[in-house]
Amino acid sequence: MARTPIASVLFLAFILCIPASANATIDFSPRSEEQQLPTAMHSAMDRLPRITVGQKDGVLIGGDNRVLQAAVDYVAALGGGLVEVGAGEYLMHDSLHLRPNVTVRGVKGQTVLRKAPGVVSALVLDGDFGEQQITVADPNGFAVGYGVAVWDDRAGGFHTTVARITGQRGHTFSIDKPLMADCMVGRNAKAATVFPVVSAYHAQGARIEDVTIDGNKADNVSLNGCRGAGIFLYGSHGMVIQGCTIRGYHGDGISFQQSNDVTVSDCLSEDNADLGLHPGSGSQRPIVRRCVARRNGTDGLFLCWRVRHGLFEDNVLEGNGRFGISIGHKDSDNLLRRNVVRSNKEHGVFFRVESLGMAPHRNHLEENVIENNGGAEIRIRGEVNDLVFRNNVIRDDRPQERNVGIQIDETVGPIVLEGNTIETPIAIDDRRPARQN
Repeated sequence: MARTPIASVLFLAFILCIPASANATIDFSPRSEEQQLPTAMHSAMDRLPRITVGQKDGVLIGGDNRVLQAAVDYVAALGGGLVEVGAGEYLMHDSLHLRPNVTVRGVKGQTVLRKAPGVVSALVLDGDFGEQQITVADPNGFAVGYGVAVWDDRAGGFHTTVARITGQRGHTFSIDKPLMADCMVGRNAKAATVFPVVSAYHAQGARIEDVTIDGNKADNVSLNGCRGAGIFLYGSHGMVIQGCTIRGYHGDGISFQQSNDVTVSDCLSEDNADLGLHPGSGSQRPIVRRCVARRNGTDGLFLCWRVRHGLFEDNVLEGNGRFGISIGHKDSDNLLRRNVVRSNKEHGVFFRVESLGMAPHRNHLEENVIENNGGAEIRIRGEVNDLVFRNNVIRDDRPQERNVGIQIDETVGPIVLEGNTIETPIAIDDRRPARQN
């Protein structure tokens, strides 16, 4: 019998043990599902920049706004990613300025951003429109790196300037933004170290999650909701605010202006001086869900101007100092469903007075519970048309009160009332000369 040489057998075994892939060319070509990102010249990556911040543990260690800002700016410079902020109280002498595509994530209930005590001083020289310096009577409490707001009796709303102090010479301070209006000594011009605790200007795709804002309103003067809030957005399309608590800010809790496709979910806005939730100034397609706005100084949910095609669902608006929900100027085509609106000082849901062209037409209120509010549970004013109220529970079970379920003013056009349960002493007070519903 022929014998196979041992060397031949070993060679054959070696060949058989080599994986087929070792002899094949690896195919690195893009798979069919791979696509470039909408605003970058590369596809999605599995790992993105990430940094941790803490008071004792973390890559960056500190206890105020500067360490938070350093982390956000580091991640932003790499194109976006995640900043994880550890437990503790961080003292805010300026806003945390969010950046595009950066997520800031705290520890639920334990990461607290507290507004530092503010100071206010009269201006001693007029601040001219476009100027980037101010001169104050008392410079104590103003410092380089601090946030500052500047206004006078006529420079409210969007004409208030919110900026950062970049330098000092005696009583004069330079700021990083031009003044948005003339701020005149003769009109009681002032500067104060007030600002949003979290601020997002043109921060498309940014997120903030699980952070608590302590507004420290007892130690700060008011800042209006067009330029400030506990969390404030301007021109930040597609931003997400999730799981945050905003408490005790001397202004609005959450305000987002000129920011489309914003989502606010699972947030608590309470005990703020003005509005709880304030979408406005043309912010289209907002989603606000599973939020609570309570004990705020004015309205729980205030739809400002041109808030359209929004979804407001599963929220609780209670115990606020004016209305539970307020809807007005060009705020059309929104859906408000499964909300609880109760125990607010005035009306539960209030449609503001607007002429026909500016009225909040075609809003739908469905499956809401609206109860025990101070005025009519729902008050409809202005020249508004085609509102739909469907399957809501509207009631007042306080025996000492004599309340109205739905009050409809004389100027209101056609509306739809369908499937509602109304349990108030007066179900519907329809003051239109000819019934149009």
